Amino acid sequence: MYFLLFQVRGKALLLIIVLGLGGSFPMGCNITLISSPAPYIQRFINSSWTHRYGEAPVENTVTFIWSAVTSVFALGALFGSISVRSVTNKLGRKRAMICNNAINVVALCIMIASKPANSFEMILLARFLFGLTSGLGFSIHVLYLGDCSPKKIRGTVTLSTAIFLSSGKLTGQVMGISEILGREDWWNILLSVPAFFSIIQMVTLPFFPEAPRYLLIEKGNTEECKKALQCLWGPGDYKLEIEEMLVEKDAMKGERSKTLLELLRDQRVRWQLLTVFFINVAIQFCGISAFSVFAFSIFEEAGIPVDKIRYVTMGIGTCEVLTNITCGMLIDRVGRKVLIWGGFGCMAIFLALITLTLEIKDYAVWIPYSTIALIFLFMIFYGGGPAGVVSSIYHEIFIQSYRSAAFIFIGILMWGGFAVLGFMFPFLLAALKSFSFLFFSSVCVAISLYIYFILPETKGKTPLEISEDFRNIRLCGSSADNKCLETRL
Repeated sequence: MYFLLFQVRGKALLLIIVLGLGGSFPMGCNITLISSPAPYIQRFINSSWTHRYGEAPVENTVTFIWSAVTSVFALGALFGSISVRSVTNKLGRKRAMICNNAINVVALCIMIASKPANSFEMILLARFLFGLTSGLGFSIHVLYLGDCSPKKIRGTVTLSTAIFLSSGKLTGQVMGISEILGREDWWNILLSVPAFFSIIQMVTLPFFPEAPRYLLIEKGNTEECKKALQCLWGPGDYKLEIEEMLVEKDAMKGERSKTLLELLRDQRVRWQLLTVFFINVAIQFCGISAFSVFAFSIFEEAGIPVDKIRYVTMGIGTCEVLTNITCGMLIDRVGRKVLIWGGFGCMAIFLALITLTLEIKDYAVWIPYSTIALIFLFMIFYGGGPAGVVSSIYHEIFIQSYRSAAFIFIGILMWGGFAVLGFMFPFLLAALKSFSFLFFSSVCVAISLYIYFILPETKGKTPLEISEDFRNIRLCGSSADNKCLETRL
C-alpha cells in the first residue's frame, strides 16, 4: 500500500479508499460489533419476550434467538453473494455498489428503531439486511478492484480488501468499549455504525469511473476503458494493458458470463474450484470466525478478567491490521503461495498450543496471558497469510467470463460456513470447550499441505496464464501427452 502513494497519479488511491469504506470495511465492523453488546442484547431479548408473553423465556430459548441473531447475518450475506452475478451484469460494478449502499441505509433505520419498538425480530431483520449488503458489497469490492488494477501491483491493490476488512473489525472492537458505544443504552446505535460508512461511499462513488476491464471485456468499449485507466492511474496510452484485455476477450470467443451451474460443470476450471473450496473451508474452520464473533466467550473461558477482555480484542484487531499492511509490502515480491502456505502452517501450531493452555489455565496465574500471546501470534500469521492473500488468488485464477459465477460459489462457501459455525459454536464451546480448537488446528494442517503440493504461483501472471497452469496440473500416476505442471507430489 505504501508504494502506491508514489506510483498513483490519478484517482486510483482515492477509489481504493472509497471502495473500502463501503465494501469490506462495513463487513468487518458487522462481524466484530456483535461480540461486545452480547450480554445487553440477550437481556433485551429476555425482556422483550417477557413483556410480550407475560413470562420469562426458558434458557435455551434466549440462546437459540441469540444464535439466530449472530448467524442470520451470514444467511443474509449468503443471499447477497448469490446475487452478485445478476446484479453486476445488469448494473455494472459501480451502480451495483451504490444500490448496495441504499439497502444499508434501510437496515440502519430498522436497527435504530428496534429498541424503542421492543422487537428482537427487527434486530434479526436488520442483521439479515446488513449481511445481505456485506456479502454483495464484499464480492463487488474485490471484482471492482481487480478489474481496475494493473498486473504488476494487482496483488497489493486487491489486498486492500483485507486491510479494510481488518480495519473494520478493529473499528467494531473500538466502538464496542464502554467509553464509546459499548453501553446498554446504546447497543442499537453500536450495531448501526457500519451503515454510516456506506453513506460516505454512496455520496462519493458517482465521481469515479466504471471498472476498465468490465468496460472493455464485457461491454466492448475500448475508448471508455482507456479513459477509465487514465482517470485512475494518470496520463498514458496503456497499450499493453488494453492488449492483455483484448487477448482475454478474444480467448472468451464471445462467450457470455457463465452461470454458477455452468461453472460447476466445466472441467476446465475443476482445479480452480477445488482450490477455492478447500481454502474457503479452511478459512471458515481455522478458528478465525470463532475468534471474531465469540471473542468475549473465548477469553472468558481462558480466565481473562471480564473488564480486560474488550481491550485484549482491540489489541488483536490492531495486530491483524498491521500484518495485513505488511503483507501488502510482500505479496508482489515473494508471491502468494509462500504467504498463504506458511500462514496456515504456523496457525495450526498456535491453535494446538492454545488448546493446551486452555486446559491447564488453572495451574498458574500466567497461563491465561500466554493464551493471549498465542492468539496474538495466530492473528499475526492469519493477517499476513490467508487474510491478505485470498482476495488476490480468488480474482486471479478465473478469467472474466467465469469470475462473477466464481464469486457466487465463493460467497456460498464463505457465508454458508460462517452461518453454520456461528450457529453451532456456542454449543460446541459449551460441549468441547478448549478441544474445539484442535479441530481448527487439523483443518489448518490439511490446507497447508494442499497449498504446498498443488497450488501454482500466480504472481505476475495474467488470468489466461494462470488458467493454463491449473489445466496443466497432473498428480502422481496420471498420464498426459501435453506439457505438465509438476506438483510436489
